[in-house]
Amino acid sequence: MQRNAKILLVEGKRNDRTSFYGGLTAKNFQVRSVLSGSAGVKLLHEFYPDIIIVDAASLRTSGKRIAAALREQAQRIPMILILELDADPGNDTGSDVVLRMPFTLQKLLNRLKPFLPMEPKNGLTVGHILLDLDTRSVRCNEHQGQLTPRLAALLKALMDQPGQVIGREALFSHVWETEYTGDTRTLDVHVSWLRRAIEDDPRHPRYIKTVRGVGYRLDTET
Repeated sequence: MQRNAKILLVEGKRNDRTSFYGGLTAKNFQVRSVLSGSAGVKLLHEFYPDIIIVDAASLRTSGKRIAAALREQAQRIPMILILELDADPGNDTGSDVVLRMPFTLQKLLNRLKPFLPMEPKNGLTVGHILLDLDTRSVRCNEHQGQLTPRLAALLKALMDQPGQVIGREALFSHVWETEYTGDTRTLDVHVSWLRRAIEDDPRHPRYIKTVRGVGYRLDTET
């Protein structure tokens, strides 16, 4: 099943054209619209879109510089570039799909479809973190990876109690399924590995926080 994707739409205002914003939101996409490429770059690390749409035609530009700036900051995010019929952006647009006006909203939806993220059948989602419990794959913003069984169990334990501090001994006992909790240094090592999988800066974690003298807490953003 496809989940509601987040779309960053870089789109200008033109009286002679209908915005794509309304049509996309009507299809239950989470859309954030900005009027320039620089605004799009700034929003990238706050919104973390699944797909980027650059409507260069509405901005009366080739879109080459905008697409390049966005691609530099978001190398893994699919991008669709919309151009006027006679626009020439060059061979390397930095986008995955190029559409030329005019076309219908349905055509745009059809081209979006291959890039839409899939909701796992046995998945757990907390904030920006999506864990597939069957495959042990994790996705957090632009980070995607495969976890070991132990790391997946550790992340699930944290995701089951978001915002709550879990004691080191309790977490170790649950994940390692043991009553012996005399040495939990192995837990600390696994937490550091988990941070590498989901955090932008593991040394300054945004999600998995250490509560000194107590344990760990998973902070999330809705």
